[in-house]
Amino acid sequence: MTLDRLTDLSPDPGEVETDELAVTDDVLVKTFALGPGAELSPHEHGDSTNVFHVLQGTVTVIQDDTEEAVEAPGVVLHERGVVHGARNETDEVVVFTASLCPLPS
Repeated sequence: MTLDRLTDLSPDPGEVETDELAVTDDVLVKTFALGPGAELSPHEHGDSTNVFHVLQGTVTVIQDDTEEAVEAPGVVLHERGVVHGARNETDEVVVFTASLCPLPS
């Protein structure tokens, strides 16, 4: 038995694969795997804080008008209502988790 919920995702170039790792009444944790050239479109969560944990590779994180390459291991905080997204500008798969709390009502 293992407590590790992380699954093996392997998206093709330009593709995004996701998996829900934990879903409770007050938190959602998802894995995102971005193939080379893939993008998680900028969006916002008005009532929730979102945290990216970069596990593999280097992801370009978008936050409002700022973009920054964040290499694993890395952690990025997106406050409530902040527009955020991610893009893979490398030739390798990028993997990160996104934790959302509290869940939107």
